[in-house]
Amino acid sequence: MPYRQFEAYNMEVTEGIKNQYKSILEDLGEDTKRDGLLKTPERAAKAMQFLTQGYDQNPEEILKSAMFKEDYKDMVIVKDIELYSLCEHHLLPFFGKAHIAYIPNGQIVGLSKLPRIVDVFARRLQVQERLTHQILDCINDTLKPQGVAVVIEASHMCMMMRGVQKQNSVTTTSGFRGQFEKIETRNEFLKLISTKLS
Repeated sequence: MPYRQFEAYNMEVTEGIKNQYKSILEDLGEDTKRDGLLKTPERAAKAMQFLTQGYDQNPEEILKSAMFKEDYKDMVIVKDIELYSLCEHHLLPFFGKAHIAYIPNGQIVGLSKLPRIVDVFARRLQVQERLTHQILDCINDTLKPQGVAVVIEASHMCMMMRGVQKQNSVTTTSGFRGQFEKIETRNEFLKLISTKLS
């Protein structure tokens, strides 16, 4: 299915999720009839569908919709791409930035498509390690560049709010294919994403 904004909700699915949230709130000892919680189960049901909309989107089709022949053979980087996802272990958010680079091999892709790929995979129940490789493999398999690199830096609410409760920790994951497996190319990429241009 091609990329689309998620605005419509399946009412049958929404109703089912809403009832589950209502039961959870009641099991926690809350009064779901009080003013502040009357519409919470439905709002939560819609929010969860929005936050997992990536299951209904095809990232390969997103890339294919904006691929162009171009004889450009140098590195293309899109850095500081905001990402928001849900940890599949606790259903708590993790958020941060993705940095993506590729070296074209006769085809370039519209720059806005790379952040959209990040969103598609982030809007699923995830672990950061898998998210990194899904983005990497999708670009590598669809665009077939000379190389692709992905680095994700994220903070995890499951570490910040519960468990070890470390508020300042950041998790970094990375993946490299093709030319980026060479140390010189990888180092150039890492230097460029850490440099602030004036």
